[in-house]
Formats: sequence, C-alpha cells, structure tokens
Amino acid sequence: MLDAVALMILGTGALVAISGALLGTFLVLRGESMSGDAISHAIVLGIVLAWMLTGARAGVLPVAGAVLAGVGAVFGAQALARSKLLGQDAATGIVFPAMFALGVLLINLNARNLHLDIDTVLLGEIGFVWLNTVTIAGIDWPVAGVTLAAVGAVNVAVVALFWKEWKIAAFDPGLASALGLKPGAMGFLLLALTAATAVAAFDAVGVVLFLAFLIVPAVTGRLVAASVGGMLSVALLSGLAAVGIGYAAAFRADVSLGGGMALATGLGLLLALVASPRSGVVAAWVRRRALREEGLVAVLIAHLSAHEGTAEEAEESGPAALVGHLGWRPAHAQAVVAAALDRGVIRREGERLSLTEAGRALARAEVRRNDRRRALAD
Repeated sequence: MLDAVALMILGTGALVAISGALLGTFLVLRGESMSGDAISHAIVLGIVLAWMLTGARAGVLPVAGAVLAGVGAVFGAQALARSKLLGQDAATGIVFPAMFALGVLLINLNARNLHLDIDTVLLGEIGFVWLNTVTIAGIDWPVAGVTLAAVGAVNVAVVALFWKEWKIAAFDPGLASALGLKPGAMGFLLLALTAATAVAAFDAVGVVLFLAFLIVPAVTGRLVAASVGGMLSVALLSGLAAVGIGYAAAFRADVSLGGGMALATGLGLLLALVASPRSGVVAAWVRRRALREEGLVAVLIAHLSAHEGTAEEAEESGPAALVGHLGWRPAHAQAVVAAALDRGVIRREGERLSLTEAGRALARAEVRRNDRRRALAD
C-alpha cells in the first residue's frame, strides 16, 4: 500500500510524463528535439538573471524570466541558422550550451549563499516534493504537483484545440501556410508551452531529467506507431510506466528517484528498438530474411524456366543441379525449394521440380522487366 508521500512523488512524476509526452510528440515530429534541450538549459540563465535584477527567488518574475530565456534561446539559434553561416543543428549546439554555461557561472559567482544549487538545477529531486505543500480542499498537495497540473491542463487544452493545425504544420509546413494555419505561430506556441512546462518541472526533476520525459517517450512512440494519435498514446504509456518502474527500482536501490524515472524511459525505447513491428531490430531482420528468400525463389524460378522444355530439363530440375550448378548448400537448397512450394510457384514430382502456371507467369514478368531495363540502358 502506497503512503501519502509515495503518492505525491508518483503523481508529480506522472504529471511531468503527461506534459512531456504531449509536447514532445510534436517536437519530435517537427524535428525540433534539440529545441527542447535548448529551452531546458536556457531557463537556468533566465532564473538567475531574474533574481539578479529583481531579487525574487519565487513567483511570477523568475518564471517569466525562465520562459523568456528558453524561447530566446530557440529564436537565437534560428536567427543564426537563417544567416546561412551555420546549420540549424550547429546553431542550436552553440546557443544553448553558452546560455547554460553562463547561467551556471552566474550561480557560482553570485548565488553561493542562496538556494540555487547546481546539482538541483541539473537533477532536481522529485523525492522531496512532499516537503513543500499547499492545502486545497482540506488535502495537502505538493506545490510542484499543483503547478504541473495547472500547466498540464493548459497543455491538454491547447493540444486538443490545435491538434489538426499542429499535425499539418509538422508534416507539411507549406500546406499549412497555404491553408492559412500560420505554422510559424504554431511553432512559437509549442516552444512557449515547452518553456513553461520546463519551468514548472524545474523543482521536480531538474533541467537534464526533464528532457528524458520530453523526448524519449515521444521517440519511442515514433518507432512503434504509424499515426500521430498512436504515437502520442505510446508516449503517454511509456512515460507513465517509466515513472512507476523508475520509482520502484530507485527506491529499492536507494538512489535518485528522478534519475531512476528518467533512466526507466530508456527501457521503453530499448523495447521499441528491438521489438517494434515497424522499425525494430527483429522486424528489420524478418524483412531482410523475407527479401532474401524472395530473391532466392526468383533465382530458382529463373533456373527452372531457362531449362524448361530443353534436353537438360530432367537433369537441371533436380536437387543435385541446385547444389552443383547454383552453388547452394544442400540444406540451403531444401529451404528455398520449401519456400517456393509454399508460394505455389513450383511443384515436386519425386525428385523433379517444375514450374506451376503462377511460376511461369512470374518468370515471364521478370523477362519483360529485364527487357525494359536493357532498352532503357541502350
């Protein structure tokens, strides 16, 4: 039975996973995963600058500074890319490390006596969310969870409202522009929500670990699902499962709960890489095997067709010819013959193999294709 502290931790982690999956799905579809990285790192500089300018360590001003810094990092990278001096990936790789490094440097120089710790900035600690609570309807709720719930509600509402627009803009920005959907504005809204969510998740999971929930479940969904809805569903399930599995494993090992949750997102990705029916290693191996088998069956058909009706037909249609003339190993030849029999393109009469009508049709089609290739080459 889970106690109240465990429920607060798991609930906060689930809220991070939900918002991360919602926004990360479209960031991955748009090819802007690094933008999430840039935002998550740049908010450190925004928080520090907001404190240096106003003295505020909590409230609206640090949040606004963090959001502005996150969005500013993305637009700075885009401005560099538009200059044609750098590619988009190089521009992003220059801007956000510079902003993050500057933020960490300012923390070291100016915030040594304040509650702005570099380890907290990087990793956070979701295990401590229960120490800062607010009472609502007579129940104590973690402040981080309440903040994430509010931001998550906005994310859900915006994604539902602009679902069609974001899908079109992700796959075909030109069509979106032609339809008057303003893909640039849609992209800005997505980045602004990502920045706000990163700030909300700052206390719970830190800068680096938020990225795991933003990107990894979305990539897992992309590997598994063929539709945007399916991708989002897989991302949500993967993220939520990572919260539970990561909590249990980290609690047992007595290590960082947030780190355990973030690491657990990789389990879903690993499973998708291995077993995804669309692009997993096993599926790719099966497809390669099927293509190889299809090619070998085509060689067998061509061999039998070339000798059909000739004086050598009896000799060339036996297993010995497949081994001696085609250079196949006996077991290999048996496997190809079995595959051809299953496809109904050959028949066996004792040791003799011959083409069926379907096999002859395939042989004629291959001859016509070869004739067209030679004609085009000439």
